[in-house]
Amino acid sequence: MSARIIRRALLSVSDKVGLVEFARGLARLNIDLISTGGTRKALADAGLPVRDISEVTGFPEMLDGRVKTLHPRIHGGILAVRDNAEHRAVLEQHGIGTIDLVVCNLYPFEATLARGAGHEEVIENIDIGGPSMVRSAAKNYHDVAIITAPDQYEAVLEEMKANGGALALATREKLAAAAFARTANYDRTIAGYFAGRAADDRFSATLHLAFKRKQELRYGENPHQAAAFYVEPGCTHPCIASAQTLHGKELSYNNILDLDSAFNLVREFAAPAAVVIKHNNPCGAAVAETLDQAFQKAYEGDPLSAFGGVLGFNRDLDEATAMHITEPNRFIECIIAPGYSDAAFKVLTTRPIWKKNVRLLKTGPIATGASAPKRSWDYRRVDGGLLAQERDVPADDFATARVVSKRQPTAAELADLKFAWLVGKHVKSNAIVLAKESMVVGVGAGQMSRVDAVHIAGRKAGERVKGSVLASDAFFPFRDNVDEAARMGVTAIVQPGGSLRDADSIAAGDEHGMAMIFTGVRHFRH
Repeated sequence: MSARIIRRALLSVSDKVGLVEFARGLARLNIDLISTGGTRKALADAGLPVRDISEVTGFPEMLDGRVKTLHPRIHGGILAVRDNAEHRAVLEQHGIGTIDLVVCNLYPFEATLARGAGHEEVIENIDIGGPSMVRSAAKNYHDVAIITAPDQYEAVLEEMKANGGALALATREKLAAAAFARTANYDRTIAGYFAGRAADDRFSATLHLAFKRKQELRYGENPHQAAAFYVEPGCTHPCIASAQTLHGKELSYNNILDLDSAFNLVREFAAPAAVVIKHNNPCGAAVAETLDQAFQKAYEGDPLSAFGGVLGFNRDLDEATAMHITEPNRFIECIIAPGYSDAAFKVLTTRPIWKKNVRLLKTGPIATGASAPKRSWDYRRVDGGLLAQERDVPADDFATARVVSKRQPTAAELADLKFAWLVGKHVKSNAIVLAKESMVVGVGAGQMSRVDAVHIAGRKAGERVKGSVLASDAFFPFRDNVDEAARMGVTAIVQPGGSLRDADSIAAGDEHGMAMIFTGVRHFRH
């Protein structure tokens, strides 16, 4: 028999979203409800008929709630094979009733860990009875249904209503698969936590990763590649993974990559900032007194490349900025910002060429500048393996930077050098960024030769290169980079230093009357 009628349900949940409504639906189907602790109280307070777990086991909850469902009267009722005569006889002998539905979503271990709780609190949020019940029910899916998330309630209840309280075997198997995935991810997170505590270094011998599918994508980088977007469980901080899509067509694989790059760059700045991303590189970026001014400067950095690009902002988008974004002959694929004013949203979603196409994403308030998130990991797939590293988010406040040239940078040059340096860490290496008056005027990205990157950045800047400053993501191997920059009209340079020929580059700068700063920090982005 593929369908099984649900007659008795055990509910024990930490996340009580939708619980009462679901349990009320079960009660209307005349299903006997059994529950534990806070879950039982929530149901009883809602006026639902519910039996306490201790009435079934004959034992009270004990050890501060650590032991309540770990009992043969519970697991026997879940694990018994209904068509097995010997199993039925054992149940009858010991007076054990069957349990047909288990609803359990586990202690919030991941959320407890994510908010930085102390070790003892983390330990207390390791669920024992919950995963045991979940696995028992999932193993016996031929007879028992297991629900592990509130978003499963509606579909399960609708099927039961349509089938006289029964669930199909296919449904139970699907729920079991989700349950085993949940316990596997849960245990992987716990194992990773302990591995991190026990490891002699920052990297454990085994890397446990668990990501939840957010959406399937139309295709990957190219139409012949299948793709999907997965996010970290419990991810709530403002980022591309947690952003809310407010308007526009479905996001593509490349859109997501560019939006992530835009957001990571724009939150580097405390002042109102705007960036334009094209093919994962900034072709424009600026800070200003207002967001509108920042956008106009960013777009003017390279209007040709900006066509079809992605915009990022670190302030709520206002109407004035939206009006300039939607000027004639401008086309933008996506925008990511903390929020949008009602007027800005109307402008972006009602103008004829924009209303069907532009994708608008909202992150909520973001931490910017020095208060941005500091600790997270980057993962990079290679054939047969995976690379893991800390994200490149050190403090870039120039606290340890030193002037190595004879001439000190002016106040204006120093401000532009700091700005260009922050932009440079988000440009594919070899990376050169030219900036003037708090805006990018030229970028040389992803070149095999650093001097070629200098040439390209200068060509992009045109006449604006005169009086600009230059940031290089890594040291200059030869003085030709400095000579070329000086020839173009660059007045100051910031670079990490560290080359065997640093003295040659410094000497070249001094010969040209340039200011030069060494940061001691490299920002390769491969």
